Amino acid sequence: MSAELPAKKTAWQTSLVSPTLRVSSDAFRSLVPPTHRGSTVVFDRLADARDDWRGEEYTYGLYGTPTTRELAARIAEIERAKSSFIVPGGQSAILLIYMAFCRSGGHALVPETAYGPNLELAQNLLSGLGIEVEAYDPLIGGAISALFRPNTQLVWCESPGSITMEIQDVPAIAYAAHHAGVPVAVDNTYAAGVFFDAFSHGVDISMQAVTKYIGGHSDILLGSVSVSNQTAEERIGATHRLLGLAVSPDDCSLALRGMETLAVRLDRLQSTAFEVAQWCQRRKEITTVLHPALASCPGHTIWERDFTGSSSVFSIVLHPDWNWERIRAFVESLQIFKIGFSWGGTTSLVMAYESLPRKFSDYGNRVVRLNVGLELADDLIADLQQAFESVAT
Repeated sequence: MSAELPAKKTAWQTSLVSPTLRVSSDAFRSLVPPTHRGSTVVFDRLADARDDWRGEEYTYGLYGTPTTRELAARIAEIERAKSSFIVPGGQSAILLIYMAFCRSGGHALVPETAYGPNLELAQNLLSGLGIEVEAYDPLIGGAISALFRPNTQLVWCESPGSITMEIQDVPAIAYAAHHAGVPVAVDNTYAAGVFFDAFSHGVDISMQAVTKYIGGHSDILLGSVSVSNQTAEERIGATHRLLGLAVSPDDCSLALRGMETLAVRLDRLQSTAFEVAQWCQRRKEITTVLHPALASCPGHTIWERDFTGSSSVFSIVLHPDWNWERIRAFVESLQIFKIGFSWGGTTSLVMAYESLPRKFSDYGNRVVRLNVGLELADDLIADLQQAFESVAT
């Protein structure tokens, strides 16, 4: 490659930051999306310099780089959304939705089985901003209309419910909410945006923790918020800009890579998890297996109607004679299952809950959540087997 040198050569110190020669080119075509790092966007004309998140032009790194927008476009495609926004994590996605739709003096509804930090956000931050968030029975269905108030501004769904896995009748809830003029948001992380078609079931806003299945390898923190209509897009877009929810292009690159194997991983994860769950059903130490594909899971018939698959997470409810010390010993006896929060990666995880407050579905402290990874089912079953034997009385 050759290039014509300038008539007057600039000092090398200047060339370090203002090079005359650049070799980047749109002619380089690769199967891998490039990683664009950058905050400042430069323009040829002053008239092109705008501080606006809308449109396809790039104005500032905060509103997206080609890497960020590539990930957003791909998530929008699989979720069949009008558009998607990328944020630093699942909790950021939840906050963005609250801030876009709720105002001081407003009221929101959230299932009591929602992701724990969602409820903590409501209790600790939103209440201080004058926003009341009321927890409701996740299995309420269309009867949720009795909970609406003149100031209700948002309804949350999360199906399956966090830890206790209740399947909600989202279409019935959405129908009632829309009749009252209230938008509906869903935490769609469990379904990875693909096993549950949120928008065809009446949802307005769908979020997921990209950290989980799309990332898939327990090494990034990202979230997404997808919208079904222009009204929601304007509310989310304007709020996203003001909150400054910038994301790393390197993390977006990892998420884009994760998407290429998402279907293969989900297929393996759901088949292995279901095999392990069926084995758990036969154990005398377990009274209930909370897996959406099993009839023992609350709302199972709705799962059959609305979902096209299950994923890697389910919970077991241990026998009433199990005290917390025995549960702790069982969990700590596991060898392949690692003790850890989160899920959706390649490694199997376990978590127990000494305190799990539930008004509508109280299992005490006997719930243990399992996240099945890519290990073989026989090995995971053997691990559970030896852990049960180690605490046998």
